[in-house]
Amino acid sequence: MPPDCAKLLVVDDDLCIRHLISRFFSQHNYEVKSAEDGKSARLMFDKFNPDMVILDVNLPDANGYNLCEEMRSCSDVYVVMLTSRTDEADIIQGFTQGADDYITKPFSLAELSVRVGAILKRQRHVTAPPQKCLVFDNLVIDPVRREVKLNNQMVSLTALEFNLLRFLASYPGQVWRRSELLQEVWEYDYVDSDRLIDVHIGQIRKKIKTAGSDSSLIQTVRGVGYKFEAASNIMSLGNGCVTANS
Repeated sequence: MPPDCAKLLVVDDDLCIRHLISRFFSQHNYEVKSAEDGKSARLMFDKFNPDMVILDVNLPDANGYNLCEEMRSCSDVYVVMLTSRTDEADIIQGFTQGADDYITKPFSLAELSVRVGAILKRQRHVTAPPQKCLVFDNLVIDPVRREVKLNNQMVSLTALEFNLLRFLASYPGQVWRRSELLQEVWEYDYVDSDRLIDVHIGQIRKKIKTAGSDSSLIQTVRGVGYKFEAASNIMSLGNGCVTANS
């Protein structure tokens, strides 16, 4: 069963693929709508208010990457990119413009279903109490508002970037293998996990550095994975964030 009768919007100019995905998820009790191009996708997106968009990169009147970024800029919708492009640069572009996952054609409906279900489960984790507000010197991670502030300035993270940073920050100093991070944050196994994790870590570091802080908050442990390190930290329950000296 999909989480809370989830709503999916399938955007693909290939009629066969569009119908195949729509029929499959409808049979698994999802509420599904579809669109064949960028214009109809925008109209359906505003009208349908989906929980997730399965989005083709190559559309006749729009670039799927730009459409993903546009949708993510005005909502917290999850986006799964579906494309025949397999170059690393294309995959990185999809993630940097807000995609939660990237699946290449040809694809398995069973695998697509597992990935969609795993992503949608994050909604339950985000809203489940108690919520811990994490404070590390000038870095504040607020899971209730899903906001990250650095030097009192907002850091704009995608949904996956936020989940990954929050998870690492919840266990300061602990080293996590990439496979473990994939299980904890993505909740499924993925054959190309190293690249998936590395891309997101790289984007978090870049945004932290742009906001005026040392990007070494997330450290690479050679041959193992990653860990979060900060000079001081405290955790508080509830909506309030509190601060402390080192």
